[in-house]
Amino acid sequence: MKISTKGRYALRMLYDLALHSEDGFISLKDIAERQNISKKYLEQIVPLLSRNGCLKTNRGNKGGYMLNKSPSEHTVGEILRATEGNLAPVSCLECTPNECPRADECSTLFVWEGLYKVITSYLDSITLQDIIDHVSKKSGDDYCI
Repeated sequence: MKISTKGRYALRMLYDLALHSEDGFISLKDIAERQNISKKYLEQIVPLLSRNGCLKTNRGNKGGYMLNKSPSEHTVGEILRATEGNLAPVSCLECTPNECPRADECSTLFVWEGLYKVITSYLDSITLQDIIDHVSKKSGDDYCI
């Protein structure tokens, strides 16, 4: 499995919105500039995130985007599923129940099921707030006067 640019940029976009959540609605232009992402590319990602309920939108002069929930309620798994679709490592796990005609006799199915479980568990355990906290700790928050 490989996460596409769309998924990575969606995560960066929502991270940016989480960082600036107190500023109200944020324009795509501002996000694009801060994240060094094409505004046109972000315009393609917005409908996927809106459809999934990740974003609130506002049109007009003070329009833009903001998170639909708090940063601690948005998981990386949710964001990637909105942009990438299913995160299954093999196609036979994309449907529940597994409709593969070989599922009952597949000697390697347990490997892929285990990998899928680890991937989803890990990505669903990380929130936008966790990313903010991690970056904050990494930068040190040490101020010298």
